[in-house]
Amino acid sequence: MDDSRNSPLHKFRYDLNLSPLDDDLEITLERRIHEVFLSFRGEDTRASFVSHLYASLRNAGINVFKDDESLPRGDHISDSLLRAIQQSEISVVVFSRNYAGSRWCLDELNKIMECHRTIGQVVLPVFYDVDPSEVRHQKGEFGKAFEKLENWILKGDEMLSLTVWEREKVPGWREALCQAAGIAGIVVLNSRNEREDIENIVETVMRHLDKTELFVADNPVGVEPRVQEMIQLLDQKLSNDVLLIGMWGMGGIGKTTIAKAIYNKIGRNFEGRSFLAHIREVWEQDAGQVHLQEQILYDIFKETKAKIPNMELGKNMLKDRLCHKRVLLVLDDVNELEQLNALCGSREWFGSGSRIIITTRDKHILRGRRVDNVHIMKRMDEGESIELFSWHAFKQASPSEKFIELTRNVIEYSGGLPLALEVLGSYLFEMDVTEWENVLEKLKRIPNHQVQKKLKISYDGLSDDTEREIFLDIACFFIGMDRNDVITILNGCGLFAENGIRVLVERCLVIVDDKNKLGMHDLLRDMGREIIREKSPKEPEERSRLWFHEDVLEVLSKETLMDKLKILNLSHSHYLRQTPDFSNFPNLEKLVLIDCPMLSEVSHTIGCLNKVLIINLRDCIGLRNLPRSIYKLKSLKTLVLSGCLKIDKLEEDFEQMESLTTFLADKTAITKVPFSIIRSKNIGYISLCGYEGFSRDVFPSIIWSWMSPMSSLSPHIETFAGMSSVIPLDLAISNSHHLLSISKELSKLRSLWIECDSELQLSQNATNILDALYNTTSKDLESYATSSQISNMNASASCIRKMHFSRSKSSIGSLLFQMGMSCEVTCTLEQNILQNMSSSEHGGCLVPGDSYPDWLAFSSEGSSVIFEIPQVNRHNLKTMICHVHYSSPDNVTSDDLKNLLVKNHTKATIFLYKGDALASFEDEEWQRVVSNIEPGNKVEIVVVFGKRLIVNKTTIYLVYEPMVEKVEHCRSPNENVIASSDDEMNEVKSICSQVEPMDDLKQKHKRRKFE
Repeated sequence: MDDSRNSPLHKFRYDLNLSPLDDDLEITLERRIHEVFLSFRGEDTRASFVSHLYASLRNAGINVFKDDESLPRGDHISDSLLRAIQQSEISVVVFSRNYAGSRWCLDELNKIMECHRTIGQVVLPVFYDVDPSEVRHQKGEFGKAFEKLENWILKGDEMLSLTVWEREKVPGWREALCQAAGIAGIVVLNSRNEREDIENIVETVMRHLDKTELFVADNPVGVEPRVQEMIQLLDQKLSNDVLLIGMWGMGGIGKTTIAKAIYNKIGRNFEGRSFLAHIREVWEQDAGQVHLQEQILYDIFKETKAKIPNMELGKNMLKDRLCHKRVLLVLDDVNELEQLNALCGSREWFGSGSRIIITTRDKHILRGRRVDNVHIMKRMDEGESIELFSWHAFKQASPSEKFIELTRNVIEYSGGLPLALEVLGSYLFEMDVTEWENVLEKLKRIPNHQVQKKLKISYDGLSDDTEREIFLDIACFFIGMDRNDVITILNGCGLFAENGIRVLVERCLVIVDDKNKLGMHDLLRDMGREIIREKSPKEPEERSRLWFHEDVLEVLSKETLMDKLKILNLSHSHYLRQTPDFSNFPNLEKLVLIDCPMLSEVSHTIGCLNKVLIINLRDCIGLRNLPRSIYKLKSLKTLVLSGCLKIDKLEEDFEQMESLTTFLADKTAITKVPFSIIRSKNIGYISLCGYEGFSRDVFPSIIWSWMSPMSSLSPHIETFAGMSSVIPLDLAISNSHHLLSISKELSKLRSLWIECDSELQLSQNATNILDALYNTTSKDLESYATSSQISNMNASASCIRKMHFSRSKSSIGSLLFQMGMSCEVTCTLEQNILQNMSSSEHGGCLVPGDSYPDWLAFSSEGSSVIFEIPQVNRHNLKTMICHVHYSSPDNVTSDDLKNLLVKNHTKATIFLYKGDALASFEDEEWQRVVSNIEPGNKVEIVVVFGKRLIVNKTTIYLVYEPMVEKVEHCRSPNENVIASSDDEMNEVKSICSQVEPMDDLKQKHKRRKFE
């Protein structure tokens, strides 16, 4: 359809019963460069009325051509002036007393009225200090001026060189004056307030210039109520603030249609308005960015000569020009923040009371304080959907009787999306019932191309392949599933699903309902599936995903192609009783069997899936057990059994799934967590038996449940010895009964932290712990200390050192171990202790004393030392070193440190560490030990050995390190210097000089050992 037929000129042409324009004139019309041509007699009005009128028109953003009569003129009106008249949309003619005394003014008027007759140019006469009848009949003062000019011409003065043709202009001038005076205009006669008259002229010109409105819709069903909702948000009458309103919704939901209707309805209430359509598309074109900026300037200021060299300069131009105007700006289909920054950088760009409307599919564009309100576009309800569809399908407001049921099917398929209703309605127009049925059947597999193309814009706009993969997975497999379960499954495939789903929600591609279930519009679902199908329309086995059962069965029937299959989804197969033989699927990565209620048997060949990453059996309520071969899947990362109501047992082989990171088995019949799960090395997230969360948070709770008085811990603790890494237990003990329930198993724990309510409870618990440890027989301890553990301890020579000296009936020895991180002082102290141990006669107990402030020593006879942590000025506690002097019978060759007990009497806490665990502590664990001890705390350290070893003396060294003080940098009021006192600077230099690079420290330590 030719849009020019809706133009103001076209309407004027037919209103005046004029014939269509010739080709040359049509070309001229397309080159309109002036909005207003201003015709006036300079000696009457230039310095007063016309000057103010011209300024007001320009301030309103109107492009005005004003001929300057002060310039020298020839005998004839120039061709450029005639072109200016012809290239203007409106001519404003200011008739004053002496207007008709100028042949140039009359020539202009003659041309203006010619354009009025031929091309429908709007003429607005302004009668300044003259009556319209005087102009029409050339009477009064106005007539005298015309008569004077006429007499002058008819006199034929030779100096004027007038031809007969020029004399014949006079009748034409009379006719032009008569016609112009007959047009409704504005009379300014004896006016007391010319300012109001000028404003009236400007408003009239504005109305004439803005006759064309944006096309909204042939059948604007549901438009008006949505427009009213938006107008309430715009609140244009109650606020002079600059307001930005976002309109967010999926493609095809009607954002642009509603924005156009709002633009038409309220646009004239603003000093300027601009509607930038298809920003997403235009932005990608050559010079598209500056073109959009120029379009704003043209729409609001009507300037065709405004050229913007680049986008950054364009920002400044928009900011400088728009800040004094109250404008309505609509930015349609924004998809990048850069577009907002370039077209409406901030509220300060616009004059008071301005309104900016932004339509987008991406909610991220509207986040934060970028907009004042976000209007979420709603789908059409059933009534609106039927009416809109009917207008397109039947050219009436309701369907024909025989199409009522088919219409409901289309409405359900379209899901309230106006785009789909219009496209499908137009497509089905004049088809019979059979054709409708065929089309609807086809739509179940292949969506309409026009709808697909529009919706796919959002998919194509996703920033990376990960987001696209997540969308396709949800479209094919996960609609209706719990969001958290989907995140867990997809994270198992390395897809970073939490962030990906958030992006999809913001792009209107996925929704999350109030029950945390994932969903999407049916047309978006079909769009996603079509993306997969169209890559291999005739060969399902070549597709990345299969969701139709028929396609799955077809592929499965081609055994030679099974090795290509990576994803098998048989979800919602309500009559599936057993799974297929998996031995023919060597490359399968995802197995999804959600909601297969009659499934009772999973083939043992599932153990052949050596590349499988995900197995999802959620809501298979008829499944009672799993084949044992499933535990052999070393590649499996995610296993979902949630909702399998009859599964009541997991095998101890569970830990063989060494890659498993996510295990979901809530809502099953399993009542007991097998210890093999705790023993699994890589489990990161678990949901089982009422426990849900990350393993580091859940496992201690599970273990503690085993330790309750109602549960027997022994069967579980016995397995600790075979574990490569046992989780430490942090317990808040409310009474001694809880501690007694686990006292028999203390020797088998790696570590235990107990928080007591009082020092009395601390004393009782410590006594119970020591009794339990000392009562453990040497035989039991030796059987528990495996060879691997002994080798681990001996390998950590830097942490635990031993020296033995033999006598006739017994051996004496020393044990040295460090609790904390190493530093230069620990190396020095350790070297001194070892030298004393070596030089002492028969292993005597000569050890270094205090060396303030580097270390402090506390000694006591026997196996415990109690002391108060001192405050050392400008030093922090870094490490503790324990030196134990002991004796044992000659026949005992290895009776190592079994346990270390650290009692903090001040804080009422007990730390229990297994001896061989100390050898493998990481820095983080040591930091926990030391950080619990503060200056002023009363601390007791107890070492526990086997029964046949006697501790003679125990010494504890507290090793300190200097604080690294921060130097406050500030500017002196008068100098560019660092302000500090000399003492402070010297002290900082002293501290810094004591800190050496670790490599130098290690080299120095090596030199000391060799010296």
